[in-house]
Amino acid sequence: MAFQLSPGVLVQETDLTNIVPAVATSIGAMVIISEKGPVDEIVTVSSEKELVEQFGQPNGNTFEYFYTAANFLQYANTLRIVRATTGMVNACVSGTAILIKNTNDYLQNSADGSQNVGAWAARTAGTWGNSIQVSMCTNSNAYTSAATSLVNNGSGLAVGATTVAVDTGSEFVVGDVIEFGDASVVPAAAGAPSGEYYEITAISSNDLTIKRRTPGGGTGLKHAVVDNAKIKRYWKHFDLVDGAPGTTSDVSNHGGSNDEMHIVISDEDGGISGTAGTILEIYEGVSQASDAKNEQGGTNYYVDVIYNQSEYVYWMDHQTTLNPGSSGIGSTKQSKTFDNVGSSATALFNDSLGSGTDDFVVTNGEIQTAYDKFKDGETVDINLLLTGPSDTTGDTTGVTKATAVIDVAEFRKDCVAFISPPKEASVDQQDPIVQTVKVKEFADALSSTSYASIDSGHKYQYDKYNDVYRYVPLNGDIAGLCARTDNVADAWFSPGGLNRGQIRGAVKLAFSPNKSQRDELYRARVNPVVTFPGQGTVLFGDKTALAKPSAFDRINVRRLFIVLEKAISTASKFQLFEFNDEFTRAQFRNLVEPFLRDVQGRRGLTDFKVVCDDTNNTGDVIDRNEFRADIFIKPNRSINFITLNFIATRSGVSFSEVAGA
Repeated sequence: MAFQLSPGVLVQETDLTNIVPAVATSIGAMVIISEKGPVDEIVTVSSEKELVEQFGQPNGNTFEYFYTAANFLQYANTLRIVRATTGMVNACVSGTAILIKNTNDYLQNSADGSQNVGAWAARTAGTWGNSIQVSMCTNSNAYTSAATSLVNNGSGLAVGATTVAVDTGSEFVVGDVIEFGDASVVPAAAGAPSGEYYEITAISSNDLTIKRRTPGGGTGLKHAVVDNAKIKRYWKHFDLVDGAPGTTSDVSNHGGSNDEMHIVISDEDGGISGTAGTILEIYEGVSQASDAKNEQGGTNYYVDVIYNQSEYVYWMDHQTTLNPGSSGIGSTKQSKTFDNVGSSATALFNDSLGSGTDDFVVTNGEIQTAYDKFKDGETVDINLLLTGPSDTTGDTTGVTKATAVIDVAEFRKDCVAFISPPKEASVDQQDPIVQTVKVKEFADALSSTSYASIDSGHKYQYDKYNDVYRYVPLNGDIAGLCARTDNVADAWFSPGGLNRGQIRGAVKLAFSPNKSQRDELYRARVNPVVTFPGQGTVLFGDKTALAKPSAFDRINVRRLFIVLEKAISTASKFQLFEFNDEFTRAQFRNLVEPFLRDVQGRRGLTDFKVVCDDTNNTGDVIDRNEFRADIFIKPNRSINFITLNFIATRSGVSFSEVAGA
């Protein structure tokens, strides 16, 4: 409290309203391989729809990862994903394709236009980007050009022709749209027919191969044909924009001109949308000026617009014929007449991307590097760590990958890793006895820890994207059951059993152990998943991977302590740099005890005691600038074994006599 040097009133506040905050308990995390998506970066998805949008649909190489994630999202709504780095590269226009891992990688290494891969690159790595075409129209001549003479048009409009000859083929590019006749074009009157258009599919010298095309715009056109010996060309996407590019309002207001461009991104081959030629994105009226603004005051510079809005491509470099530099594209707008090239042939750009590659073979080192993204508990909040398939190309036993995932959970000590045995243990074997042995061998090879849970195998489910049935590891479902338990009860309830342990979407199990096999697996720290006739497929165990007998060999107890430790440690940070005196210690007790009473009332624990006084904060502790609190917890236990005693008595016997015996 500050001293007052003269009479006055000093008003101060003391905040004694601190509480122990609620903490998240249902956030999942996993590493995947996929056909698309950011690499080496944590991405959060909340639904299967977002999973597909970010990382693409599953295929024969990625379905185990995809469906582990999708199955978890059946029960929960937050999953953090890292796409592992492999040998894939991004599709580009020219040069040697490179890997652009994610947005940060792009900004650090490629946003300056130094990579020499052409004007554009796919937003993420993989062959999916090879279907992309970026078409850029930079002036009015590129949008449409004056009528050109036909050489062989001796039969009217040559409507049925597939090849026509012109006197100057260099004025055209593949994809251009043409109409026959040197005509004036006006908006169609009500009920008037639309014009006839043809798309150029190939050019050989002065011969154009054409096919009929219907415009995509909503306004019909009528044509007053003046000279049937002429044709007129248009930019291939002319009907998707309002008109030819000219000068944007902002650049015009600053004394500049000729900066406007139109950009259309399409699915040239149909590899993305399923239909060749599908329009993916349209950017109308963007500017060549680096400081151009739109009507809302945001940037209108085409490089920035593509970076901020496109889901499909990154800008990699300017088109060289547009004269990049102080006199052309990329310069400032003040009193600048942009050199947007006079003729149509050099002002129109149709860039098809290619050379993108996939790599679905992931090494254990790449897997471990990706999981390391989740190690920092202070910046990455997760609770349930999914393994996906435990076997990799380098290790079909699954032990190496499972160990790496356990190491992350052990390092953080605030999440649980969920692990399934490899396919060779539960799917590739047909004999349940052999399956039991194989699954047990896998579990025996893993270290003892309370921060992991092992299930018994794989479920058979329908892959709606490929119309086939697949075996998928169960760890996504088991982690999902924990998340569902959080929603219907609390984190300290067991996720197993008929009440909360129902597995969704299972047609059958690769391995459904019987009672004797379940006994063996349970002793080996494996939680069996079983199909009971008429009762569904159920998680029938709640053990952790801890080998020694302890309260922490149950998932519900481990998750109870994770919640308590995470919540109380978060609240405890506000005691840092305060004095270690009775006032601070009393504040801490008053903070923690109501929280523990609430957990006790919600059946998480049976009793507790908080010791934070001079018995454990001795003079030596205080002199070392430490603060100590001992929190004693009696956790509630889940029922794993039920004994029912049925006792037959004679008719004349009183129940009170035998019940008290």
